[in-house]
Amino acid sequence: MKKFVKFIFKLLLILIIAFVGIFFGKGYWGYLELTQQESVDQVVSNVMSSPNYVSYEDISPELIRATIAIEDRRFYDHGGVDYIGLVRAAVSQFDDDLLKSGGSTITQQLAKNLYEMFDSTWDRKSTEFFVAKYLEKHYSKNEIVTLYVNVINYGNNYTGIYEASIGYLDTYPEDLTVAQASLLAGIPQSPSNYDLVYHFEAAKQKQLSVLRAMAECGYISESDINAYYNASV
Repeated sequence: MKKFVKFIFKLLLILIIAFVGIFFGKGYWGYLELTQQESVDQVVSNVMSSPNYVSYEDISPELIRATIAIEDRRFYDHGGVDYIGLVRAAVSQFDDDLLKSGGSTITQQLAKNLYEMFDSTWDRKSTEFFVAKYLEKHYSKNEIVTLYVNVINYGNNYTGIYEASIGYLDTYPEDLTVAQASLLAGIPQSPSNYDLVYHFEAAKQKQLSVLRAMAECGYISESDINAYYNASV
């Protein structure tokens, strides 16, 4: 019986090692092919040269905080891939006391959007991994989160925080309040379901999740959640 258990264990170990090797091998090959066509630095430069690009200094700190709270609360602690966050995301699907969350970091989502890798395949995820690692190595956290809010989909055909802030709220990104920032920050998780034109009530419910996440991160107090939620935007 012990020999059989050892055999099964060794077999599983071999399979896991093989899977990891294939996953990262194909991902690195995909990364090389992708960046040979257009380097990460060139893609980033293209984004930064956009007329609607908003620099970190011109974005409300509240929007940055709201985005990090709902999307990637360990953003400043991980190196592009949050392994603790992956475990939390898995547990959150079965624990109603935890806010539901995904496993992708802001850096991974930025990588996906920079190269428009929107197909949900293992090959895409593994390539995304290497792009995210490059971003973390060559750009600061502030640069990464700034790029993210400039390329992410905010629904209603608004790409980036400038279009979303002006289009939805007639407000410049630097002037966004906590109430406004928390409303916008929830949209990218499901742009077609949370856009403020056709799904305002759903967006307001999502805003509540964002405000709770901000409170959990210490960005706002629990007692202020309702006030921000009910504030005029």
